[in-house]
Amino acid sequence: MSHANAVLAPAGRLRLARLIVDEGWPLRRAAERFGVGVTTAARWACRYREAGAAGMADRSSRPRVNPNRTRARVERRVVSLRVSRRWGPARIAAQLRLNRSTVQAILRRYGCPPLRWTDPGTGVRIKTSRAATNRYEAATPGDLVHMDVKKLGRIPDGGGHRIHGPAQGKRNRAGKGHGYAFIHSVVDDHTRMAYSEILSDERKDTVTAFWTRAHAWFQGAGIEVKAVMTDNGNGYRSHLFRDALGPIRHIRTRPYRPQTNGKVERLNRTLLQEWAYARAYRSETERTAAFAPWLHHYNHHRTHTAINGTPASRVPNLPSHNT
Repeated sequence: MSHANAVLAPAGRLRLARLIVDEGWPLRRAAERFGVGVTTAARWACRYREAGAAGMADRSSRPRVNPNRTRARVERRVVSLRVSRRWGPARIAAQLRLNRSTVQAILRRYGCPPLRWTDPGTGVRIKTSRAATNRYEAATPGDLVHMDVKKLGRIPDGGGHRIHGPAQGKRNRAGKGHGYAFIHSVVDDHTRMAYSEILSDERKDTVTAFWTRAHAWFQGAGIEVKAVMTDNGNGYRSHLFRDALGPIRHIRTRPYRPQTNGKVERLNRTLLQEWAYARAYRSETERTAAFAPWLHHYNHHRTHTAINGTPASRVPNLPSHNT
């Protein structure tokens, strides 16, 4: 784009073209008058004849055809994965063996908004702030782990509303005996390695026993835990849990600020989308059986967008039995 006060700004081009076209000046004389070449003067005169004053505006230098553009079939696969699975650019790039920047360009070209600007359930764009979020990350594995519990309604035998429709869902809520499953999880801040179990409650003895097993699992993976972050649940504030931590530092989040423990909250959302509600299960037993394979996939094969790789890839000297 030319400078506003340049000799051949749009207004100067118009004066030059009018001298040639309207007043009949020779090309060479008009070119000398404005200090430009004859070819340049001829170009603006031609534009003026074709489009009038509107033809004096700057035109895009973008090529009409890009021979290196990604094939339309691949672009459709990128958009399909974004819409059907709600994946980000990093995961789509890993799945289709493309560069992340290529996937981002395709999503922008087709007008796909960032996932954080859309409703998780419907995918409809919602009004959100575009302000950048402040991210933090522990320097090394084990410096900080996040711990939390997610309560999940059990599926009745034969399936619930996802198979039989809303009427069955209402009957399930009105009935008794289904109850809830409690998914206890610990996530390492640096690597995003996760250990989870599906348990029957969140009492202090259950929470403490789960932490003991989780701690041993992280040690087996070569991660020495130095600090644990939890919310202010009763089980985490108990003396029993405090004694189980021993010398490990215990950090509690501020009340009503779950985003402080955001990495495990993000795990909770991911497991709901990709495991708990990923398909219609016909029983709680069927869904529970699918949990361990999904968790292994999450740790060792699923590309994590925040670290541009798998959690296991960030663990130095990970023992072979964990892969």
